[in-house]
Amino acid sequence: MARVTILQPSAPIPPPPWPGWAKLDTVRLLLNLVWLVLCGLWMAIGYLIAGIICCALVITIPFGLASFRIANYALWPFGRTIEPRRDAGAASAIGNLIWIIFAGWWLAIGHLVTGVLLCLTIIGIPLGIANFKLIPVSLVPLGSRIVPAP
Repeated sequence: MARVTILQPSAPIPPPPWPGWAKLDTVRLLLNLVWLVLCGLWMAIGYLIAGIICCALVITIPFGLASFRIANYALWPFGRTIEPRRDAGAASAIGNLIWIIFAGWWLAIGHLVTGVLLCLTIIGIPLGIANFKLIPVSLVPLGSRIVPAP
């Protein structure tokens, strides 16, 4: 005979954080899916290609890793935010200065223009706001991390 063991959770399941939190998660999911189809996929592919090129050259590997991090954020931006890393030092500042000169400035302008164009339509306003959220990390990617939004 087979013995069936029922596992009991060690701690009680916490209550929902606030009323209506499930609706917020549903809206984030829908916005992320629309973003993925209309904007996120091609944007992430561009950042992935840039990351591969940067990783092919040994000296630009930190920029390649930052590009991979931005690609991940560009795929699924709703429900996540950017915060500075506390342990980032002078190397991150120097790297960000180099990034701004060679790539960050143009990426930020591209996200700004795309965001403004998306905000011209009502359905594109959330997508434009997501594009605006990508500006800081595309301008200075080193020394920042992507975390779940509160």
